[in-house]
Amino acid sequence: MNEIALFISVFIACVVEAVEATTIVLAAGTARDWRSAFSGVISGLVVLGAIIAIAGSTISRLPLSFLRIIVGGLLLVFGVQWLRKAILRGGGYKALHDEERIFQQELSVARGAQRVSRTGVKDWYAFTLSFKGVLLEGLEVAFIVLTFGTIQHRVGLASIAAVSAVVMVAGAGFAVHKPLSKVPENSMKFAVGVLLTSFGIFWGAEGSGATWPGDNVALLYLIPFIALISLILVFVLRRRHAHVTTSAALPEPPELITGDGGMSPRKTFFEGLSAFGAFWYDFIIGDDWRVAAGIVAAFLLTHWLKNAGAVNWWVVPIAVASLLAFSLSRVVKAITAH
Repeated sequence: MNEIALFISVFIACVVEAVEATTIVLAAGTARDWRSAFSGVISGLVVLGAIIAIAGSTISRLPLSFLRIIVGGLLLVFGVQWLRKAILRGGGYKALHDEERIFQQELSVARGAQRVSRTGVKDWYAFTLSFKGVLLEGLEVAFIVLTFGTIQHRVGLASIAAVSAVVMVAGAGFAVHKPLSKVPENSMKFAVGVLLTSFGIFWGAEGSGATWPGDNVALLYLIPFIALISLILVFVLRRRHAHVTTSAALPEPPELITGDGGMSPRKTFFEGLSAFGAFWYDFIIGDDWRVAAGIVAAFLLTHWLKNAGAVNWWVVPIAVASLLAFSLSRVVKAITAH
């Protein structure tokens, strides 16, 4: 992957995460208290910086083949989730992601929470809302930067792309004091999902022992392959949705960080710890453990075929395409069942 492709991939992915984080912070500041919200942002960035420093030094010490397997697997879990949601929206089974609607929901929840001062912070709810939003979305940005940058030995370039995306989105959001509702987020998530899935296939299969025809040129046919499969799935879902009169597009679940600003510190701590653990489970395993298990099985089969002296580069692409279709079918069945 050349430097331009790296920059574009990281930039687009980070724009999506920055839009979501900015929406949360804007809601906290607009409905509650701007100083407390900014304190949460700064605290989140400090914790995020410490995590990046520790994780970055650890990742750089891993053997390249092992790093490719780990990064490839995580990218696939991450990318397939994004891609599946974008396909469901494109097929009509989920409402298009609406930052304006989410912003209004965030405002409604924030305005209804009790105002409590704690540890020198005027509004603890605004602080925690901004802190969690920046930390959780920031972790995904950090993951994208560290994985893409480390494998390509371009951490600096990936960091510049991420910072550029965050500064651009945050600057635009705070300049107009409203969410970036004009950003075509579903199209961006579709494109990022295709890119992350393709890179995940490439690195994961290579780490498992596959030799790609054409080496790095393989990305030039992996990306169109995943894009084509995804567009076919969108077409199939659209036709199915049009013929199922009892099914209706369901609204996107609000991505809210809810809570009662008047909770006791003990309850708030344990609920925050539980939410943090759930984030890491979703980050590593995803929202469908069958997909993660299928990816691991594909890596193992690729390695086994290598030891058997057989051609193995095809295993992971076919497995991922099959897992994506399987996961979509399960979601659609669940939606139409209601």
